[in-house]
Amino acid sequence: MTELLRDQAIDPDQFRRTLALHAAGVVVVTAAPGGAPAGLTATSFTSVSLEPPLVSFCIARTSTTWPSLRAADRFAVNILSDAQADLAARFAHRGVDRFAAPTRWRPAPDGTPLLEGVCAHLLCTPYTTTDIGDHILVVGLVTGARIHRPDQPLLYHRGRFGRFRPQTS
Repeated sequence: MTELLRDQAIDPDQFRRTLALHAAGVVVVTAAPGGAPAGLTATSFTSVSLEPPLVSFCIARTSTTWPSLRAADRFAVNILSDAQADLAARFAHRGVDRFAAPTRWRPAPDGTPLLEGVCAHLLCTPYTTTDIGDHILVVGLVTGARIHRPDQPLLYHRGRFGRFRPQTS
C-alpha cells in the first residue's frame, strides 16, 4: 500500500484514479446568454447551503463553454436520469451542436434551456465564482426547482455512467 504522506501534493494520475472511485451524480448546466443556448456536463455538482439555497459546480478554466455561461444572468442545473448517458456524453464533448437533435429541450419562461427527460431542474442566478487551482468554482442561488423523475439518477463512476441500485432491507 502506498504510504500516506502529509503536506506533499499527490501525483495527478494517482489523484485522478483515486477520485474515480467516488460515484457522482451527473448534471448538465445550461444557459442562454443573448438567446444562444450553451451547456456542459458536470459531475462536480453539490449543494452548498439551505439558507440561502445555494448549489455549486466546478468548471475547468480551459472550458470553451465557460465564457458563455459566465455571461448569463440565469442558468439551469438539469439533473440527468439514468437513461441519459448519451446526453451527458454529448454535453461533455467539444465541437458538436449540443442542442441539436437528438437533444430534446425547451426554453423556460426566461429563455433558459431546460432538458427533457431529466430527474429534476434547478433554476439559478449566479451568486459567486472563485478561481481554485485549474478550475473555477461556480455557486448559484436556486430560484426555482421542479422534480420530474426522483428515483432514477444517472451516476458517474470509474469513468463510466451507471444507474443507482437501492439496497433492499
